Amino acid sequence: MAFDYKKEYKEFYLPGKQPRIVDIPAMNFIAVRGKGDPNEEGGAYQESIGLLYGIAFTIKMSKKGSREIQGYFDYVVPPLEGFWRQEGIEGIDCGRKELFQWISVIRLPDFVKKSDFDWAVREASAKKKRDFSKAEFLTIEEGLCVQCLHPGAFDEEPRTIALMDDFLEDQGYENDFSDGRMHHEIYLSDARRVPPEKWRTVIRHPVRKK
Repeated sequence: MAFDYKKEYKEFYLPGKQPRIVDIPAMNFIAVRGKGDPNEEGGAYQESIGLLYGIAFTIKMSKKGSREIQGYFDYVVPPLEGFWRQEGIEGIDCGRKELFQWISVIRLPDFVKKSDFDWAVREASAKKKRDFSKAEFLTIEEGLCVQCLHPGAFDEEPRTIALMDDFLEDQGYENDFSDGRMHHEIYLSDARRVPPEKWRTVIRHPVRKK
């Protein structure tokens, strides 16, 4: 059976609807950076999704090609994630999507080294006749965070964020946003196939003790 990161690391990917504090270790990602409204038809964000999945599946299917990746095991491609910020705003303002600066990511299995990633970029570019060079191999160590499952549309996230902020106040923590510590979302639903009221998104914020 293929290794499924969501099931094996439930504490990171399948939280409950009540906030909790978690300590997130370093992880490697396929990453594409950009800015602007993610809902723009044919925009930079939508382009980034194609780049991420193109590389993710090139690595996953390497077992059937000429590249033998040391330590490879069969796995389910982890969910799409996003790190979001807006200049001059702590957290995010869902009403100002045009101000978004984002890093769109998909987690890489630990056996994937930088050399394997570079091969996947070249392989995807050659096979799909498309430039995948915008993608980068990125290591992120989030550290201490608060996270919670948000059920529903993205524009309704403020209600879940308010719940998280109240929890932090009660527990003696505070948000710790910076250029390197951002609003983080993990998308457990396929927004193309599931109605917004049934979307499930993990929201994660960096925190520190007061």
